[in-house]
Amino acid sequence: MKSDGKIRRSWRSAAKTAAVVSAFCAAILTPALIAQVSGVGDKQMGPANDKPPSILSGVGIAQRLNEQLPLALTFTDDQGKQVQLASYFGKKPAILALVYYQCPMLCSEELNGLTSALRIVDEVPGKDFNVIVVSIDPTEGTELAAAKKANYLKRYGHPETAAGWHFMTGTQPNIDALTKAVGFGYVKIPGPDGRLTQFAHASSIQIVTPEGKLAQYYMGVEYSPKDLRLGLAEASSNRIGSPVDNILTYCYHYDPLTNKHSLIVVRVVQLGGLLTVFTLGGFMLMMFRRDARQHSPPNTGTKGTGTEGNG
Repeated sequence: MKSDGKIRRSWRSAAKTAAVVSAFCAAILTPALIAQVSGVGDKQMGPANDKPPSILSGVGIAQRLNEQLPLALTFTDDQGKQVQLASYFGKKPAILALVYYQCPMLCSEELNGLTSALRIVDEVPGKDFNVIVVSIDPTEGTELAAAKKANYLKRYGHPETAAGWHFMTGTQPNIDALTKAVGFGYVKIPGPDGRLTQFAHASSIQIVTPEGKLAQYYMGVEYSPKDLRLGLAEASSNRIGSPVDNILTYCYHYDPLTNKHSLIVVRVVQLGGLLTVFTLGGFMLMMFRRDARQHSPPNTGTKGTGTEGNG
């Protein structure tokens, strides 16, 4: 019975250690898993290619911290009114997102990630900060901007904050001036029909101070509520943040040769998952074999004491 108790305790110890290893592996993989915002099968995978096509050489994000936005620029808001950017600044910071509303994938995931993060942030759009979304496509109009606003306002779940969400469209010269100031590089590319109706671009959002200066960049399509809260707090005091790693900027990229979006990070997650399975499986096997050796009855080869059958 004592031996059975030792075996049970040893098994519990092995299970605890295995759980720790599993949690450790999960922690290592979490950054990659966060970047995978939907299943592998939900996205088409383009061919592996170490070098991006030359057409994408102008795509990227140059972090122009402390750069003054051209607040005199005029855009059309989601109600069809001509509005200067300056009207959204002066008293509170803003979150700026450069997208295009008919984007087949990346822009929607960027705005989905932003909206999900804001649901956890205590600060309130319209009261504590503004959300400014500007289309980089000059052919998109007010009706589309209004539909997008309604969609994300519903997703956010607080219709009373509508005054803090601004979905804008504009002319090509004004779009060019704004994207240049932000450091947002993009290229118009052919869509599936062969027409130049889509854009290759990176994904980021920017925190802007009440004075209209770029205070912080956040890359990718998923954003930490804690980082957003901190960025907004610092920007409220007109403090400028530090450059961040650009690695998530290119998790999604558009391949104009195949008209497919490729999710690079999926392969990282797949390899990481296999590594976790093999590591955990090998550890469990090692622990079980060790416990089995420690608690197996010794084979002494001795005979009985002769207390019976003495004849």
